[in-house]
Amino acid sequence: MSVRGVPRRIVRFYLDAAGEWVAELACGHTQHVRHDPPWQSRPWVTSAEGRARFIGTELSCVACVDAERESE
Repeated sequence: MSVRGVPRRIVRFYLDAAGEWVAELACGHTQHVRHDPPWQSRPWVTSAEGRARFIGTELSCVACVDAERESE
């Protein structure tokens, strides 16, 4: 199964009301980033140093694709 979306850079991380880490993307959309093996393996999200290393990397933003479709 391929991931659909547009590559967008991570600009910061924050905790949501439930205590889950969320990545804010350059486009303004957000995406939860969880370390929940075996489904999601992101051990870097569990430490401040790990999250700092991922600032500037890209995640696939499905919300951008959905927004483009709505504007057509």
